[in-house]
Amino acid sequence: MNPQRLMQILLAPQISEKATFVADRHEQVVFRVLPDATKPEIKGAVEMLFKVSVESVKVANVKGKKKRFGRLTGRRNNWKKAYVCLKPGQEINFVDGGAA
Repeated sequence: MNPQRLMQILLAPQISEKATFVADRHEQVVFRVLPDATKPEIKGAVEMLFKVSVESVKVANVKGKKKRFGRLTGRRNNWKKAYVCLKPGQEINFVDGGAA
């Protein structure tokens, strides 16, 4: 896989109450990824950037919400979310800036 492409796959970690619950309970980490990213690319990107072993990857397409601004209606962009399951005993700590 192309290392430059892998560096661009992960957009940001998804920090939310649900993502924190999933991380504590199931040793998974949630990322926002490019809409055209595939599971093998996401796995390679996480392993390359954070130096951890990935067990599996699940993806979800999130539809953008409809929003109103007075009389005008708009729509937020659609995006893709990846649930990355790490092998037992491994974790990614975003506070320290990388793998722990």
